[in-house]
Amino acid sequence: MVREDKVIMSVKELRRLHVIHQVIEKEMTQVEASGLLGLTDRQIRRISKRVREVGDGGIAHRSRGKPSNRAIDGEIKARVLKAYGTTYADFGPTLASEKLSEREGIPISDETLRLWLLQAGVTHFKRRKRPHRQWRERKAHAGELIQMDGSHHTWFEDRGPACVLMAYIDDASGRVSARFYAYEGTIPAMDSFKRYIKRYGLPLAVYADKHSTYKSPAEPTLTEQLEGQEPMSQFERSLSELGVEMIHAHSPQAKGRIERLFKTFQDRLIKEMRLAGIGTMEEANRFLVGYLPIYNRRFSSPPAQAANLHRRLPKGWDLNRVLCIKTERALRNDFTVAHNRMLYQVQDNLRAQRVMVEERLDGTIRITHQGRRLRYHAITTRPVKAHELPKALVRKRGTKPSSDHPWKRTFELWKKKEASASIP
Repeated sequence: MVREDKVIMSVKELRRLHVIHQVIEKEMTQVEASGLLGLTDRQIRRISKRVREVGDGGIAHRSRGKPSNRAIDGEIKARVLKAYGTTYADFGPTLASEKLSEREGIPISDETLRLWLLQAGVTHFKRRKRPHRQWRERKAHAGELIQMDGSHHTWFEDRGPACVLMAYIDDASGRVSARFYAYEGTIPAMDSFKRYIKRYGLPLAVYADKHSTYKSPAEPTLTEQLEGQEPMSQFERSLSELGVEMIHAHSPQAKGRIERLFKTFQDRLIKEMRLAGIGTMEEANRFLVGYLPIYNRRFSSPPAQAANLHRRLPKGWDLNRVLCIKTERALRNDFTVAHNRMLYQVQDNLRAQRVMVEERLDGTIRITHQGRRLRYHAITTRPVKAHELPKALVRKRGTKPSSDHPWKRTFELWKKKEASASIP
């Protein structure tokens, strides 16, 4: 920008002023000037007249420096900045503009709010540049690939305990399903996946990281090595039984869609729950029932192909028998089974060495053999073993009886009887 006659003019305006001066000095015709500047000859005459009257500053538009007729009233701007400072101080411009419209009744665009905040010196929402990573094209069909993960965070800030958000995002459409749990483990993963299946169906593949819930850290056994198999976690085993492929990501960046989802939720969802006064997992899960459909309508997109690859659960399949923790245990000779420091008495008479103990999502235990449910009851009082008897009732090995012990008196009487019988 160049200053000329106390008016800041751009290079374009300086070029236009130079041509107008040539027209005024009759070094160039109006028709030539109009062709050079891309203006009509009428505009050339009007601009030339203004420059003669007011000087070089006449080249600038007359509305320069004046407030726009469409400018927002200063009182509204003051209300917006005050509301932002008191209630939405850590919100980004986009979310803050939505809440100002919904809660305060002030319709304001996010870009206008962004400009006002930058003018006020608020810059915490400015994005940092990140290193470029190779972009992967979305899958073409819904249900072709589902990314899942758990996010550990203080979701309720100081209003409640930290918890985990178990989330699923469809790679093709970006549709989200989520639920809060106390921890990230096998039972929460199975419960959340069961809810997903009931709502959308069985996906073709699930993409997750190498958390011990999704990938077993155990070393392969000799049998697994001979069969060319790797040990599977309980969740991975249940997906295999359902015909769902489990794919493990080698880095967080590989499952970028769900990582970005968590970053968005740790901003937007936390603030939404703050405004709603939510402080428990039960309240948060009820809140998600109404929040997620609104979120999906706004941020999800139609997949490239209309065909939905989610599959219905086959008839006769019981998800409770698949999505559970299965452990093989030995059936003892007395038909008892030991599991998790508990002893169970099997009431069915069967010939088997091993049985399957199923820990269901509702906390119940079932014992089965070859898919058949067995009757059992828990043994609440365990039989007392010899090493558990009181010391007074246990005779120590290698100790010599006392002289007045009954055994000694019986032995002395027997010796006397034998001696008297031998005398003729």
